[in-house]
Amino acid sequence: MATIGYARVSTRDQNPDGQTDALEAAGCDKIFVEHASGTLAKRPALTEALGYLREGDSLVVTKLDRLGRSVRNLKQVADELQQRGVGLKALSQGIDTTTPGGRLFFHMLAAIAEFEHDLIVERTHDGLAAARARGRKGGPKFKMTPTKIRQARAMYDEGGHTVQEIADTFGVSRPTIYRHLAAHVERA
Repeated sequence: MATIGYARVSTRDQNPDGQTDALEAAGCDKIFVEHASGTLAKRPALTEALGYLREGDSLVVTKLDRLGRSVRNLKQVADELQQRGVGLKALSQGIDTTTPGGRLFFHMLAAIAEFEHDLIVERTHDGLAAARARGRKGGPKFKMTPTKIRQARAMYDEGGHTVQEIADTFGVSRPTIYRHLAAHVERA
């Protein structure tokens, strides 16, 4: 029965030494280190660690947020580990799913985090609905006003400017200029 550690830092600038030291102190036989954002779907070191684990082994992380991209993803990973007979330990939270109390605590934390996420989503939707009811619309402000579109069109029709120069003048991308030029042609 092996104890496998997994450490993750979000950027190349961050140092995983604090995590690896804690994992070594916890007696990990092998440690996999990832330099990637937790939001990325592909995390090669995690995939390798999960593939390395066998029934009876334990996966150890310093904190649960090092393992999952979201509560749902964390729960999926934990369920997969449980089905394979692999334990999960989170050092800072004192979670050990190899014990009944540890499994209960993990599922309670996951349920609370999911509930909190659902509340945030619900409040956001309520806020957006209230704003729409007051006539406000979300989203970014358009950089190209009707006046700027007319100016860009005039610059283009003159022929003395490239599309890139026009885009640079207005601080937008070439596709934005092309989109407004095409819209003008369609209306004409």
